[in-house]
Amino acid sequence: MTDTSALYQEVILDHNRRPRNYCAMADATIEERGVNPLCGDELTLYLRMDGDRIADASFQGSGCAISRASASMMTSIVKGKTRAEADALIEQFRGMATGQTVLDDLPPTLRVFAGVARLPQRVKCAVLPWHALHSALTGGTGSTAV
Repeated sequence: MTDTSALYQEVILDHNRRPRNYCAMADATIEERGVNPLCGDELTLYLRMDGDRIADASFQGSGCAISRASASMMTSIVKGKTRAEADALIEQFRGMATGQTVLDDLPPTLRVFAGVARLPQRVKCAVLPWHALHSALTGGTGSTAV
């Protein structure tokens, strides 16, 4: 394992052990549930919107380290972003997780998930929170499955 891979793995494990923004949000204006029925990952994403801007984001749920870490990092990075900015991040993250996006387009903190593209069975774990975010921002149904 390269030094970079070991560092990335440690960042993911840290976000799994101590997920950021892990709480139900009482004043959420949008709530979206995400489920991966194949592996059992599930989460509820909470957003508080201020017009077109994500004022706050949090999540709760259970799942593997990759899924929890992805949700933790995602909720941290989208705070303060507009819908358009969040949509761009969603597309960039999905592209990276599937090996289709150049990493230069993605914020450095999210690049720790680049190795997921080499593990097809883990891609859905990493993108689950991002699918829930996309659904939430586009008037979702309240429940998203990947």
